[in-house]
Amino acid sequence: MTDASFPDISDLTLEEKAALTSGLDFWRLKSIERLGVPSIMVTDGPHGLRKQAGASDHLGLNASVPATCFPPAVGLGASWDPDLARRVGEAIGREAAIEDIAVVLGPGVNIKRSVLCGRNFEYFSEDPILASDMGSGIVRGIQSHGVGTSLKHFAANNQETDRMRTSSDIEPRPLREIYLRAFQGVVEDTQPWTVMCAYNRVNGVYASEDPFLLTEVLRDEWGFDGLVISDWGASNVRTEGIRAGMDLEMPASGGLTDRQLVDAVRAGTLDESDLDRSAGRVLNLIRRANERAAAEGALDIEAHHALAREAAGRSIVLLKNDDGALPLKPEQSIAVIGEFAEKPRYQGGGSSHINPTRVDVALEAIREVAGDVVYAPGYVLPEAPEGIGMSGAKAPKPAAEVVERLRAEAVEAAKGADAVLVFVGLPDEDESEGFDREHIDLPEAQLALLDAVAEVNDNVVVVLSNGGVVALPFADRVPAIVETWLLGQAGGSGVADVLFGAVNPSGRLAETFPYRLEDTPSYTSFPGAGQHVSYGEGLYVGYRWYDARTMDVAFPFGHGLSYTSFSYGAPTAAVNAEGGIDVTVEVTNTGSVAGREVVQTYVAVPGSAVERAPRELKAFRSVEVQPGETVAVSLTVRRRDLAYWETRVGRWIVENGEYVVSVGASSRDLRGEASVELSGDEFVIALNRDASLGEAFAHPVAGPIAREELAKGWLRESMMIDGELTPMGRDLPLSRLVSFGTDPDVVARILEAGK
Repeated sequence: MTDASFPDISDLTLEEKAALTSGLDFWRLKSIERLGVPSIMVTDGPHGLRKQAGASDHLGLNASVPATCFPPAVGLGASWDPDLARRVGEAIGREAAIEDIAVVLGPGVNIKRSVLCGRNFEYFSEDPILASDMGSGIVRGIQSHGVGTSLKHFAANNQETDRMRTSSDIEPRPLREIYLRAFQGVVEDTQPWTVMCAYNRVNGVYASEDPFLLTEVLRDEWGFDGLVISDWGASNVRTEGIRAGMDLEMPASGGLTDRQLVDAVRAGTLDESDLDRSAGRVLNLIRRANERAAAEGALDIEAHHALAREAAGRSIVLLKNDDGALPLKPEQSIAVIGEFAEKPRYQGGGSSHINPTRVDVALEAIREVAGDVVYAPGYVLPEAPEGIGMSGAKAPKPAAEVVERLRAEAVEAAKGADAVLVFVGLPDEDESEGFDREHIDLPEAQLALLDAVAEVNDNVVVVLSNGGVVALPFADRVPAIVETWLLGQAGGSGVADVLFGAVNPSGRLAETFPYRLEDTPSYTSFPGAGQHVSYGEGLYVGYRWYDARTMDVAFPFGHGLSYTSFSYGAPTAAVNAEGGIDVTVEVTNTGSVAGREVVQTYVAVPGSAVERAPRELKAFRSVEVQPGETVAVSLTVRRRDLAYWETRVGRWIVENGEYVVSVGASSRDLRGEASVELSGDEFVIALNRDASLGEAFAHPVAGPIAREELAKGWLRESMMIDGELTPMGRDLPLSRLVSFGTDPDVVARILEAGK
């Protein structure tokens, strides 16, 4: 059907319009046969396609169609490479087009507020700039194939505990600057076809029926032109959702909410124009999907697997590497310890669970490279329950004698090896969509195994497999630690590539590793109580918290080692035509092998008049550098990313003054800095009775009046020094002046001038 022949909303009956705003079943939208409007299908897919064969989601009990399982966001985010994310998105979009999928439900760009969130493996970072740029890469890639995306979960959906009812209670600045900023960047830069509203409430209002989020912010401020879809089962009161701007309820309601909408329009309690607006957006989504030509050719399984392997290798973070413990040499005798080496956990549990086209196993990949390999499982992984593991149920623990026997066998295997690879991590039952973690500790049996092996061999390399942050109490007792996250179907080969140096590790931490759970920003408030969770840490999320308190951490945000080394020249910074900052720095590979450095740019505003973190990530770039080569790396800090949310005027403001730009290899490995002076945004704060004397004196219109009328008598004597207000004077509210003898008419004139 051509665009010209596609029906308009005026061609639909009231019943047809209402029907379009809810699903046909779990995955498909309704058709309108009399007008030739087809049904389209959406499917899960933040890191690969999860197309269910049936009309309902069987929670993974029935397999979805085979698809390439790429590294989940916890891994891909550690690559710090939006272009790699775009290429992964292109592959997902290609597979979706082949399967005739209209919309892939992803990516998720929620902020990792707490290390305990069970769904952190689906999200990129604790930082909104990194999350935004990586999410934009995925969206660009998928939509390049004429397949839509669904940016999720909008908004402030940062925990699984009571996720369908809990209110995320957040002050305006952290809401805007931390939790909405990633969504804003993706929407403004890429225009995803859809945005998925979250289950939770935000400041007491369900996200599915919040006109502030869905219309005022998303559409009026950010210019979003697509459709808002509910998370599955997130719709609360359907008429309120339509009014707020939640266009499509998923999954099917069995016709119940369709009838409610028709009845509400006929009763005059819902304006038909509101229904027309939402139904029109659904029509437009179907039209856009229908414009895509049929995909030609079959899926190139091998090419996509090769990309998954590349992405896996690029996602791995080398946390520690004392005395060149890595890379390993093929001629070394190697003991591989830990059942994770044989039974990889390559993705998380929940709605994102992919049926992979194949799975690479680390133990097999290691054996292909090294000649002398001995293996001992060391522990027993809990058997994952049938399905996708959202229940949080725990498998029975193995008998004590089994644990002791496996540990003894592992110790014996480790004794004579040149190097020992100990694979440890979190089993499926410890983290998933549907529940949050209770701690950040690795299983006791694995830690005991690691201690026992380290007693008999000094050359122990720990290989971590986890979807979220874990405590590393053994970090000072082993020479090397490799963080492999959840790496998708090619993760086993990706791990071997890094361990033996075929790939030089270039991943960087997208989240801080603390020493203790008690050190984390949300420790005292997560997951809340009484259906409310207070975001009391405010702006201080992730590294912002640790830096503001000068707290030691196990491994800082942005950290990651390489098999080579890099030196930095002195950075330069200049204000560009758009009012942002252009940064240039020379980076030299001072080692003997090629490597990839992630150049990170942090900005501080030392003279800021508002509360700010000590420094914040504002730009980054991943660059390949050959041995001995020097490259000039250019980065741009966008002006919008320098702004703070000014609550008194309700808009973004870039402050006037000095901005210090630091460049380095992590948030705590800064190699140089430069300063620029920025022209800020002018704004005037209207005065009211609660306005302070300082604010009145600073007002461009009321200020001269206030100075003339008030800078005399008692005020000059007690509240001013050398013609300037004392700190106490600056804070004195105008409403209190009369109590100290100021003429009420003077106060009234100041307030009138300050409107």
